[in-house]
Amino acid sequence: MTVIKSSQEVAIMRQAGKIVAAVLQRLRQEVKPGIKTRQLDSVAVSELKRFGAKASFKGYQGFPAHLCVSVNDEIVHGIPGERLLNEGDMVSLDFGAFFKGFHGDAAITVGVGRISPQAQELLTVTEAALMAGIKAAHCGAHLGDVSAAIQNYVETRGFSVVREYSGHGVGRDLHEDPLVPNFGLRGEGPLLQKGMTLALEPMVTAGDWRTRLDENRWTVLTADGSLSAHFEHTIAISDTKPEVLTLL
Repeated sequence: MTVIKSSQEVAIMRQAGKIVAAVLQRLRQEVKPGIKTRQLDSVAVSELKRFGAKASFKGYQGFPAHLCVSVNDEIVHGIPGERLLNEGDMVSLDFGAFFKGFHGDAAITVGVGRISPQAQELLTVTEAALMAGIKAAHCGAHLGDVSAAIQNYVETRGFSVVREYSGHGVGRDLHEDPLVPNFGLRGEGPLLQKGMTLALEPMVTAGDWRTRLDENRWTVLTADGSLSAHFEHTIAISDTKPEVLTLL
C-alpha cells in the first residue's frame, strides 16, 4: 500500500493523474461511429509519448494493449482490435499512466453518438456513484463507508454493482492493497489515513451484477448481456476532503 508522505511524491502523483485525465479527454473526443477500437489504443500511445510517460496496462500480467476498451455488455478489460463502434454503443475507456515511479488510473464511459435513455441514465448514475464514493473517502472514515456509499447510490436507482471486481490501492504499483469493493457496510473495514492513494471504480450494470469471462481470458462481460458502465478516479486521502488526482 502506497502512503504518500513527501510533497515531491504528491507532486508526481498529481502529474501522473493529470496525464491520465488528459489522455482520456482526448479519447473522449475521438469516440464516434465507425472508429475501430484499436485506433483508440493508438491515440493513447501517441498521447503518452507527448507526455513522456509509459502505459500502466501494456504487458501487465500479459495484457496486450495500452488501453482497455469495453463495449456495451463488456464491463472491463476489453482488448482493442478491429471492432467498429456503432451509433448507440456505450464504450468504457480504462487507462493508466506510469510517470516517474508512480501510476495514475482512471476510467470513463462514453456514448457513441445518440444513446438510449436507459443507457444515458446508466452513465449518469455510475458517474454519480463514483462521486458519492469519493465524498465518503475522508480521513478517519472506514473503507466500508466508501463501498456502502457507492452501493446505496446505485441500488436505490434500480441498477446493480458488480461484486466480483473492485477498486484498489494505487501508487508505486498499479494494483495495491487495500481492495475497494463497490458494495459493503458502513463502519467496517480499515480506517482511511492521510496519504493513502486509492482508485475508486464503480462498475454498474443495467441488469444482474454477475459476470462471465470472455474466451480471450481477459474481457469481463455481464452474465445476462445487460449494459454496463464504468467510471474511475485516483484519489489521495488528505486531512480534509479527498483530492481527485485524475482531473485536469
